Amino acid sequence: MSEDRPQINLITPPVIDLITFPDQLASVMDAVEIACLRLSLATKDPDDLGRAADACRLIAHARDVAIVIENHVAFVERHGLDGLHLTDGGRHIRTLRKDLGPDAILGAWCGVTRHDGMNAAEAGADYVSFGPVGPSPLGTGDLAPHDLFQWWSEMIEVPVVAEGALTRELVASLAPVTDFFAPGPEIWTSEDPAKALKALLAPIL
Repeated sequence: MSEDRPQINLITPPVIDLITFPDQLASVMDAVEIACLRLSLATKDPDDLGRAADACRLIAHARDVAIVIENHVAFVERHGLDGLHLTDGGRHIRTLRKDLGPDAILGAWCGVTRHDGMNAAEAGADYVSFGPVGPSPLGTGDLAPHDLFQWWSEMIEVPVVAEGALTRELVASLAPVTDFFAPGPEIWTSEDPAKALKALLAPIL
């Protein structure tokens, strides 16, 4: 992938089968260059989260891919992960930076709110994520518009991520104004997620 094109932050499905998913994940990572893997699991069971974190870390790190987990700060050091993705607008970035150290990846999802994104960036986030960019039943139904990404890419140095209901058309449209795309739900229901990801990202591959 060209260095001036957006990189890929891959999001896991909310529920994974540890018998089949590692091979599926490896196949996807071998098909498309991935910059970071985000563990986004629905379970709150610490044993299930720990086993999933270990399995996915092995796949990711074998390919020199960073791995972050959503919100569960205790799992970062315990399971050798590279950082944390916060879904609350990054309200605790400063504290977490002190706890996890300067090398940990700290990202913040800020919905469609420029103000939250700027606060997270000023607090020390390594990236800020906006979304959904396409029609989605999640949240308020508001979309992160193209001009938000355009403004951010022109005014703010902290990398920006586009996610949520991505389509091939949105990838083509947002590619000039975003640093990363974060696909996940768009591909995992497919019989061949690797093929689905390549099709989704065709405009930038």
